[in-house]
Amino acid sequence: NSYKTTYSKSKNYPVKVEWWLTKAMVSCPTKVKRTDNFGPDPKLIANTNLQHYYDRSGYDRGHNFPAAYGACDVVSMTESFYFSNMTPQTPQLNRGDWKELETMTREGALKDDSVHVWCGSVGEARKIGRVSVPKQCWKVIYNKRMNTYEAYLFENDGSKADGLKNNEVDLKVIEQISGFKFKINK
Repeated sequence: NSYKTTYSKSKNYPVKVEWWLTKAMVSCPTKVKRTDNFGPDPKLIANTNLQHYYDRSGYDRGHNFPAAYGACDVVSMTESFYFSNMTPQTPQLNRGDWKELETMTREGALKDDSVHVWCGSVGEARKIGRVSVPKQCWKVIYNKRMNTYEAYLFENDGSKADGLKNNEVDLKVIEQISGFKFKINK
């Protein structure tokens, strides 16, 4: 409903998830309660029935499209918990710089209304069962009003959060490692 995922059946994580985030998506007067109901994507049940691999693995089920962005729509909230939207992330990344960037992006949507977000993961540091743990997670943010792009690349390891500025990279870096191009047709 709110995002599009490009899911790797060999890695069992999304290599790219994208969506538009608007002020209306994050500023409704009555929020939908966070469900924490992680589950398989109904369109990819065999590939995304992955909860048992995450159990006691030490990795967080890192949202690509955050649950908080679906707080104004029941369907979006439900879909945000599909494993086609989850990446195994270290707690340090998921609860640190990744969360900070989610908050910054939400604030940007509240201020400037429309931002387009792409995010994903690359590589394989190890496996938890049949799920690959990516080496790196990335995010690209396009601010429509400002006509600007920001790109971030994070190591998915046990290192402590070191701030968004230390993880900001040139857009070409993300295009090179991901194999995707990030352009908005105006």
